[in-house]
Amino acid sequence: MISDLTQPRGRNGYSLIELVTVLGLLSIMVLFSQSWLVSQLPKWRLNGAVRQVVSDLMAAKTQAVTQGNKQRITFLDAHRYSILDDDNNNGKFDPNELLTMHDIHTDYEDVSLATTNHPIFHPRGTASNLATVTLSNSAGSKRVTVGITGRVTIKS
Repeated sequence: MISDLTQPRGRNGYSLIELVTVLGLLSIMVLFSQSWLVSQLPKWRLNGAVRQVVSDLMAAKTQAVTQGNKQRITFLDAHRYSILDDDNNNGKFDPNELLTMHDIHTDYEDVSLATTNHPIFHPRGTASNLATVTLSNSAGSKRVTVGITGRVTIKS
């Protein structure tokens, strides 16, 4: 026990030079990674918008099958589309039917969409008014297609 008191004390902590060096290296790494992350944002926004549109189309198809009525998708402009749960299958909105609005501009402000048609999903899972939805921004464009079998696919 006496020998413990006679030993020189060990060094605790880090010196100021070591801390400044580590902080300098970290700031350089953050600077480079930030510029890379910013350059990737348009690509991530485009992919997110594509996933949202595909998810909404697949949900509409599922609703058509489970509820036994048509689901009509209408693309309103470059950022918005609606899905009509057409309970009586008359092709128009009635007061007792559910019409949901979707706006990709809310989450993906630089992504726009264009379509060739407005698809309709039928109770058997098939589709009519086959459509290709093109989503684009500064990172490029991707296409979402709705086939006659009701299959929704993504193409680059």
